[in-house]
Amino acid sequence: MAVDPEISRYFSLVGGLKRRYRDLARLGGCSQPIRVRGELSRVDADGVQRKVYSTRREIGGVLLVACGNRRASRCPSCSEVYRADTFHLIRAGLLGGDKGVPESVREHPRALVTLTAPSFGPVHAHRTREDGTVLPCRPRRSAGTCPHGTPLSCTELHGPDAAEIGQPLCAECYDYDGHALWNAHAPDLWRRFTIYLRRELAYAAGMTAKAFNAQVRVSFAKVAEYQARGIVHFHAVVRLDGRSEDGTPLPPPDWATVDLLDRAARTAAASVHVDSPHCEAVGGVRRMVFGSQVDVKPIVAGELTEDALTEAQVAGYIAKYATKGATTEGTVDRRIKDLSELNAVTLTAHQRRLIETCWHLGDLEELKPLRLRGWAHMLGFRGHFSTKSGSYSTTLGKLRDARRSFRARQAREHGHDALTGKPADDSTLVVGSWRYAGQGYTHPADLYVAQLIREEREERRRTRWPRHSPRQAVAA
Repeated sequence: MAVDPEISRYFSLVGGLKRRYRDLARLGGCSQPIRVRGELSRVDADGVQRKVYSTRREIGGVLLVACGNRRASRCPSCSEVYRADTFHLIRAGLLGGDKGVPESVREHPRALVTLTAPSFGPVHAHRTREDGTVLPCRPRRSAGTCPHGTPLSCTELHGPDAAEIGQPLCAECYDYDGHALWNAHAPDLWRRFTIYLRRELAYAAGMTAKAFNAQVRVSFAKVAEYQARGIVHFHAVVRLDGRSEDGTPLPPPDWATVDLLDRAARTAAASVHVDSPHCEAVGGVRRMVFGSQVDVKPIVAGELTEDALTEAQVAGYIAKYATKGATTEGTVDRRIKDLSELNAVTLTAHQRRLIETCWHLGDLEELKPLRLRGWAHMLGFRGHFSTKSGSYSTTLGKLRDARRSFRARQAREHGHDALTGKPADDSTLVVGSWRYAGQGYTHPADLYVAQLIREEREERRRTRWPRHSPRQAVAA
């Protein structure tokens, strides 16, 4: 591999490729690390405080810390860590036997519930038969045309990656106001769904809500996913547990079944609604509801069946969407301060108009509480993409703490401190001060090596076989 002479010169100035590779490998190939300045002091057993580390010794006088961004469009490496953590979080709540969740949860009633958004106008779609044969988009012989003269049918065979998918047949007929408002109210719709679900479960069991909640706890983990048309829908693992004094999930009563959960989820989804603030510019009060397409699939502990999903399938499916955002649909992955910023981004006409709609609606006094301008880059959606109930399983914070403890233990086993690289002992480290110094790499050579490290790790994940290190590649 040919290497730019300037890059080789940089490595010679910073003490060689080996040292710099070691420093950057600690970040795991992070694309935009945080640069910090600061120092650490150690308090010895005699009470004397001694400075043991300062970022002044680092290249450029800064310490690089992985950004931790969950968006794959911003940092593929850190988003992969987030995806893996989410996978284990979901998996722990399905399999149990680890991370504080008893193995008995595998026998609890569980289902993957999918809640969709209603239609705000016909859009192009990729349709297939069970055997994979692609079907016409919207074949309607008697559909006619809309008031703007656009045909309301489409006989094209759109592939899965066709640019037309998700785009409205007629942009002038499409309800952009309703679309933006629905995204803005989607988090509240989900919150109310969890309340309605408990009520419907109690009703279906012939009990009062208080009596039901005293015996059964509804645990869940959900992620939000953008559809091709730029609107969110929710995937949620819902599990029924028996209550205990210490919060440990116990087997629920015999009457708490998957069928009971199925009926209650469908009824709750059909009943829940949220009213938007009154605003004459959007037609007064708009009622937000879920779409009619509600899917409830049982999760089984054994082999896959036609009407059920396995635990591994569900964990991988949920984790996949945990790292996805509006950027998956080609829109903006950061806040915008002015619509002129859209000129520097590749957007479809549909995506651009959705962002513009959020921007203009956000300027209306009645709708300012929705903060549509602040969330215009997310097409109005202002909720978390991944959430769970406290009783479902462990937390992302605990997983990160466990990873830090593991790395620190590894360093101690080799007789060194995880950060300073100096011999470790039982004294206490005190953080003196850390100051933000910027984000990203300051030299293209660092970015170059970080990319090689990221590619190496991705290759190892795909093949599970070792390959030559980036250090060898640079030296070649």
